[in-house]
Amino acid sequence: MRHTISVLVENKFGALTRVAGLFSGRGYNIDTLNVAPTADATTSRMTIVTRGDDATLEQIVKQLNKLADIIKVVDFREGEYVDRELVLVKVSVDSNSRAEVMQITDIFRAKIVDVQPETLTIEVTGDEGKVEKFMELMKSFGILELTRTGKVALGRK
Repeated sequence: MRHTISVLVENKFGALTRVAGLFSGRGYNIDTLNVAPTADATTSRMTIVTRGDDATLEQIVKQLNKLADIIKVVDFREGEYVDRELVLVKVSVDSNSRAEVMQITDIFRAKIVDVQPETLTIEVTGDEGKVEKFMELMKSFGILELTRTGKVALGRK
């Protein structure tokens, strides 16, 4: 089962290393990890997506709360949060496929951010389902490169 965990940390040297070390030291895998400062320059928010049963997640949350520099840990449950991911994808196009790629991009409310004679670079944002559906459609044209931010999430309350 996939879980999304939000960790508010003091923006100090080594905080990310301690969190990543906790996961690797206990054999937990991180599917995605996103870290960025918050509106308060002294804190950062980590959004971690990991897999495990409820008991495993309970252990992860307990261990995170014990680490230095941790302010707050929230294990988001389905429907309790809003999430987004950003993907930049470079797709191979020719004169026949360019219009179709542009049409699909428009349907998904994505943006073409770079145009070259044989490629289009597209920015798509949204929840995981939207991003995955878009990527599946782009595979048929030929994905040359891609990069993903990983999930970012905020609680609804």
